[in-house]
Amino acid sequence: MTIKQMIKRVVKTVFLFIAAPLYLIFLTLTLVSQEDSVFQGFSQALSLIPGKIGTYLRAAFYRLACPGTSDEISVGFLTILSHRDTTIQKGVYIGPQCNIGKCIICENTLLGSGVHILSGNKQHSFRDINIPIQQQGGVYRKVKIECDCWIGNASIIMSDINKRSIIASGSIITKALVETDGIYAGQPAKLVRKRTDI
Repeated sequence: MTIKQMIKRVVKTVFLFIAAPLYLIFLTLTLVSQEDSVFQGFSQALSLIPGKIGTYLRAAFYRLACPGTSDEISVGFLTILSHRDTTIQKGVYIGPQCNIGKCIICENTLLGSGVHILSGNKQHSFRDINIPIQQQGGVYRKVKIECDCWIGNASIIMSDINKRSIIASGSIITKALVETDGIYAGQPAKLVRKRTDI
């Protein structure tokens, strides 16, 4: 471990101690209110803190609050997580102004600005025209983005992405992408070529 890495680790540990009281307040509030609502409030507040302080504080809080999440992550300014049941693994970079639903983002994956990860593609039922859509409920599913992926700006992700995939900016993923090393683009996204063919 280099001196720079050691200093970074010390700083991250300090921020874990700073985030601990916030986490305790969060746990206390979940006793009297719905867990995801409280979590969203904390995520919104933390998203407003700019610069390195905000980046370190968000990483520390999510490390404590979200199962299996590393503090060796970068979550950008104005990025909001909407479900506590979200896992962000080591080396993940999430750009500014993203909206992250229930998901697993595996190691060394990069998300550009304005990426939206929905909690699956069946969040809203609409079959019964006699009942307002808002009252019909839906199903939340934990989307999995495998390791070493790159998701371009303003993409919308509704389903799983296989490892080492590249998603072009503005693409919409509506069903699972099973190809490894695929480059996808479009609305809905389709396989354009394989990284191994370049």
